[in-house]
Amino acid sequence: MAKTALVVGASGIVGSAAAALLAEQGWTVHGLARRPVAQDGVRPVVADLHDAANTRAALADIAPDAVFITTWARQDSEAENIRVNAAMVRNLLHGLTPATGPRHVALVTGLKHYLGPFEAYGKGTLPQTPFREEQGRLDVENFYYAQEDELFAAAARDGLTWSVHRPHTVIGKAVGNAMNMGTTLAVHATLCRETGRPFVFPGSAAQWHGLTDMTDAGQLARHLLWAVETPAAHDEAFNVVNGDIFRWEWMWGRIAAWFGIEPAPFDGVVRPLETQMAGDAQAWREIAARHQLIEPDLSRLASPWHSDADLGRPIEVVTDMSKSRRLGFTSYQPTDDAFFALFNRLRADRLIP
Repeated sequence: MAKTALVVGASGIVGSAAAALLAEQGWTVHGLARRPVAQDGVRPVVADLHDAANTRAALADIAPDAVFITTWARQDSEAENIRVNAAMVRNLLHGLTPATGPRHVALVTGLKHYLGPFEAYGKGTLPQTPFREEQGRLDVENFYYAQEDELFAAAARDGLTWSVHRPHTVIGKAVGNAMNMGTTLAVHATLCRETGRPFVFPGSAAQWHGLTDMTDAGQLARHLLWAVETPAAHDEAFNVVNGDIFRWEWMWGRIAAWFGIEPAPFDGVVRPLETQMAGDAQAWREIAARHQLIEPDLSRLASPWHSDADLGRPIEVVTDMSKSRRLGFTSYQPTDDAFFALFNRLRADRLIP
């Protein structure tokens, strides 16, 4: 039987990948966003999750079998992150009555579950790597925990099942997304090539020399669908990464080679992208005009602050996926191939030259 999905945040990196996979698999897909973008096989739903009445009205005629929550709203403090993002999940799940579904809700959070929120990111006493799901919560306020608590409360109230998915940094395409390392690095490399500036790694020695992993948006989408369709994965939280590990001292050269440039030698000094790219808005407009690109606004493509947070961490970050593997999830995605596929897509869509 055909199944119906509601993808919340369908215009984002994760949501768009999940919606595309679900449509490909024959699901009827409703894609909720404040400003939906056209996507094949996805029925747009306009809603503002900050507004409970608006959300309830937007969902009145939708009876999903599964809901995928892939969105959040960044605020100026963690207290506000908690208040706003918990309310968004609460408004969503109250807007879907038990009589009309869903039977399962999948929530996407991330490794800040282990590393701490933005205000305390990578600081204090952290769990030992590789991060494992049983390590639990840090003793610090975190909007991911608040989102989970809203999900758990709805599950107890409405009898639905749930899954929580914790990716590492996600590689995928979404213009205007606030957490977008892949496109940020593509734009940085393009600027370096077009201006003759050295392609300098912006992060820490721990990240340059240490082991790490990442999560392709397609890999995460497959994990979301797997969890919904696998009863043993219900009411469980999972890490989800590509399945390989690498060091940035290797990956940086791979990315440089794709763009036809030489990577600058790493001297151990942190040179954040926010600093490196601070004056690049006009240069990007000129590059966009010269190459007839469709997005001349640098701020719509690059999120240096987020890439700096990940690449500047003082510890190596490796994520354990044994829990998913034991339950049968076997998908694998080489991370360099994920970067290259994204770069090819950005070029085909005329977002980079």
